[in-house]
Order: sequence, then structure tokens, then C-alpha cells
Amino acid sequence: MAWDHEKLEGLRRRYGSGHGGEVFDPRFRRVADRIFTASGTRAAPYAGVPTFLSAPHLPVDPQNPDFGDLQVALLGVPMDLGVTNRPGARFGPRALRSIERIGPYNHVLDCAPVHELRVADIGDVPFRSRYRLEQSHEDIEAHVGRIVSAGVVPLSVGGDHSISHPILKAVGRERPVGMIHIDAHCDTGGAFDGTKFHHGGPFRNAVLDGVLDPARTIQIGIRGSAEYLWEFSYEAGMTVIHAEEMPALGIPAIIAKAREIVGDGPTYLSFDIDSLDPAYAPGTGTPEIGGPSTREVLELLRGLKGLNLVGGDVVEVAPQYDATTNTAQAGAQVLFEILGLMVFSPRLCAAGS
Repeated sequence: MAWDHEKLEGLRRRYGSGHGGEVFDPRFRRVADRIFTASGTRAAPYAGVPTFLSAPHLPVDPQNPDFGDLQVALLGVPMDLGVTNRPGARFGPRALRSIERIGPYNHVLDCAPVHELRVADIGDVPFRSRYRLEQSHEDIEAHVGRIVSAGVVPLSVGGDHSISHPILKAVGRERPVGMIHIDAHCDTGGAFDGTKFHHGGPFRNAVLDGVLDPARTIQIGIRGSAEYLWEFSYEAGMTVIHAEEMPALGIPAIIAKAREIVGDGPTYLSFDIDSLDPAYAPGTGTPEIGGPSTREVLELLRGLKGLNLVGGDVVEVAPQYDATTNTAQAGAQVLFEILGLMVFSPRLCAAGS
């Protein structure tokens, strides 16, 4: 094919001068205009005070909170008193805040969620004690309850998976919610060592408390040696998809099943980083080999566009077991994907933008 000199001259006229923020496609321009200054500079990803997804920071007085006009509150839950194995997920929120270059644009979902939603990092749940698990759960429920009462959607970063129980008590207090749960473990076990408040049982507790609808709950990626502990999932009517089934089913079929299960009702999305194969996310307390890849998980999440999300969490990142920071990178990306899904949630669309 002959070289098209006329096209080359056209490209030179349009792109030969100016700066990288001068974007002509309206779909991309709407993002670039929010990122670049008129002179063509943009904020350095390694500069400033780190927040989740580089969202604005909104300090909130726990006793007299003012959430302004927020639609989504990003919050840290640095508590891991409920772990059965390796501790360290209390450092998860700080690790995710330190990850740079996530977003701003999601080309698959076609959104820039931090700029298209009224969203802020409101800091961490204020705990009265670092030593008392049950009291910490009370603090989580109370703090998230204030967020929900203000009409704001909570998107939390743990912490161990036991934090999902008190969050669900706040989110589902008016009516039980459905749930898409991506994890290596069902987390529907009973009491261990004298307490039911641990990271192996939050969803049994939530069902028994009447805040989680098991018929509208799907658990994806389940594997490992603890299957004998999860009979509650089956007895209660949850749908369980094991990691071993995923290759044959295929991600599109799993997406279709998840959408069928939760329908158009209010839905919570809980993501445990140990759902990923430890080749991709070694920094967690209970790693299980044989899990999905980051690419498969991203495809799964992006297929949930349009669901009625009323809350979500990313949990169990324990960065001290990961010398590469890959686990925190994966966790921050998943957080970004969930926030992107919230752009299209009827719960938030109904509240207006």
C-alpha cells in the first residue's frame, strides 16, 4: 500500500503541536478535560496525600457526620481480629491508598468514576479499641449505619472478611439484600473457639440476622480444603460456583448466572482478594491455589454493569506477605472496578448526578 501523504499531513496539523491533553474524540475528551490543565499538565501520581483511587479526601466527624452531597463514601476498615490464620489485613486500607495510577478512565465500562460520581475517601472507621472484636463490629455497624442513613453508598476496604457482617447489618436493615460474593471460601461457617464473629462466618451471621437474602446470593471461586464447613450455603439456598467449574462454564455464563440470581433488587458486592490465585495475589491470610486470574476477575466484574449495587467491599489484603505489592495493586484495581459499576447502578442513577 502506498504511503498516504495527505493523511500524514492531516495528522501533523492535528497532532503535531499542542499537548497530550488535547483530545478530540468526545468520549475521551470528557475525561482529559478533567485531568489536564489548560497548559497540558496533570497531577503527578506519586505526589500529594494518598487516598483511595486518588479520590478527594472528606474528613468526617463520626459523632456529627456531614457527608455533604456525596453519593459514594470510600472508607477504610483496618481491623483483622477475626482471622483464623495469618494476621495483617489491618494494613490493607493503607496499602490500597498507596497504590498509584489506578484510573481515572475505565475503557470497558466507559466511565471515569471518581469524576462522574460524587465520591470521597472519608477516612477509616473509628474504633474504640484495637483489641475487642465484637466491639469493633459494633463500631463498624454504627459508622456505616450513619453513612446509609445519609443516603450514601458505602464502599469499604478491609480488614478481614468479618467486617462484611456488620456492614450488611447496616445496609440491609430495612430489607435483606442480595449479594455477589467472589472468594475462595464461602465464609458461612459456625462458631469457632467460642465466637461466631470471625472471617469464616460473616454470611451465615448475616442470613440469620435477616439482612442477607440467601436465595439472591451467589458465591464464586470457592475452593480449598474447607468445603466441609460450608453446608450452610447449600442449606440456606445460596448458589455456589467452585473455581474448578469456572473454566468449563466460562466467564460469560457465570456473569449470566449472577445476574439471574440477584435480579434487579438491591445487591451487595463483596470481594475477597484470596479469590484470586496466589500467583496473582499472594498477600493474604488464607491463600488457596487454583483460583482465577486477574484478567478473569476483571471480566467477571465488568459483566455486572447495570446491577442495583447498594454497597461493596474489598477485603483480606495483607501486604506484608507480598514483596511485589501485586496484591494491593489487584485490590485497588478491583475497588476501581466496583466504583465504576456504581456509576451505572439504578440506586445511584435514581439519586441523580
